[in-house]
Amino acid sequence: MSLLYALDLVGTAAFAASGALAGIRRKMDLFGVMVLGLVTAIGGGTLRDLLLGDNPPFCFKNETYLYLAVAVSLLTFALYRHMNSMRQSLLFFDAIGLGTFVVIGTEKALYFKLGLLGAVIMGVITATAGGITRDVLANQIPLILRKEIYASACLTGSILLVLLVHAGTDRSLALLIAAATVIAVRLLAIRFNWALPRAQD
Repeated sequence: MSLLYALDLVGTAAFAASGALAGIRRKMDLFGVMVLGLVTAIGGGTLRDLLLGDNPPFCFKNETYLYLAVAVSLLTFALYRHMNSMRQSLLFFDAIGLGTFVVIGTEKALYFKLGLLGAVIMGVITATAGGITRDVLANQIPLILRKEIYASACLTGSILLVLLVHAGTDRSLALLIAAATVIAVRLLAIRFNWALPRAQD
């Protein structure tokens, strides 16, 4: 198992847990919780593959992602009363998932010969579309439209990866550097409450 694939599974599990928790907080039943966990975990990658014309999407070629998302959603539903004590751990794993999904999406777009902007867009979509779907279904303002450093961390990592690849950096090293950058920016933003500026009234 490659490091990137292992991190991808960790990110999938973390995103599934965050989706399931959102459903629980919205008082959804078990089915609703599972739907939110599933769309959060695989929504971004599925949309990316559909836009790239890579059918069937990744999660149907390797159903491990589906089984993992469903299992984590069920586990979260069963253990949610203990999840508050795990909030910091979930944020950490969520950041890992964010960084991993960004580089996987960007790398796949480059493989499909997209340009800089297209590759960056695919990277950001892979990392954020599942969370957007989760928040819309939970009747919340999507996280990337709020003040948190989230999508901007994805943009930073995706652009960095494209630049490193075009500079001739070893592919594996470029992927790790870009993913680590996204993870670091996201965790620092959480730690120090960083936010982008908003218009003043």
